[in-house]
Amino acid sequence: MDQPELPYQVKIENFEGPLDLLLHLIKKNEINIYDIPIALIAQQYLDYLSVMKELNLAVAGEFLVMAATLLHIKSRMLLPVDEVAVDEEDGPDPREELVRRLLEYKQFKEAASQLDYKERLWRDTFGREPGPTVELTKDESLLDDLSLFDLVDALQGVLSRHPGKRLVEIIPDNLTVRTRMSAIIEALEVQDSMPFTALFEESSHRLVVIVTFLALLELIRIKVVRVFQTETFGTILVSRAFTAVAEGDLVEESEWKNL
Repeated sequence: MDQPELPYQVKIENFEGPLDLLLHLIKKNEINIYDIPIALIAQQYLDYLSVMKELNLAVAGEFLVMAATLLHIKSRMLLPVDEVAVDEEDGPDPREELVRRLLEYKQFKEAASQLDYKERLWRDTFGREPGPTVELTKDESLLDDLSLFDLVDALQGVLSRHPGKRLVEIIPDNLTVRTRMSAIIEALEVQDSMPFTALFEESSHRLVVIVTFLALLELIRIKVVRVFQTETFGTILVSRAFTAVAEGDLVEESEWKNL
């Protein structure tokens, strides 16, 4: 029995880019950004692309360009020094341009985070007259202090408890991203927040787990829910959120149900 085709595809570029993935891998492996072990990072980068393909996440061309760049750097570093030297005694480090891009991108991300914090502080201090609760605006982060790849890591832990096919497989007939979005919203109506892993506790099939994950990403993208941690490396939590889309209008349930 072939695995059914996933009914929905989420675009990665709505959340993260290839430099975000590289920074995630550097942080995860506790690597010195000035001395990146290209062979290790390139392999892990390709592994993530493979996982994202399994999750039916639409990988933008820039991810593939970065994969080619990493492989090119890896191949250059495997060559004898005298074959890559260019007007320098020891030859240029092929990682230099990548490190420069990463440092520049990291600097911009940190600056944007500081501006976002100040904007939230200003809004809380000099708020407008009480009105509908709006917790996230369209300019704020989709993932609070988390990256898409943190969620992929967490999902890998869930999938490891659903290792492939079973002798008897029963897949719900109504398995769609929309029905799983409704299930997540219903679960959050009875509690303020819930652990990320709790979304998958009743799932008995890898496909259900994956479609539930896609549903969560879509809810995050349209800012109906948010994910966060209360402490560094703490439990990933999911909660309801609303967003102002235009002149204070809120995203209505009917809008995402029509996706």
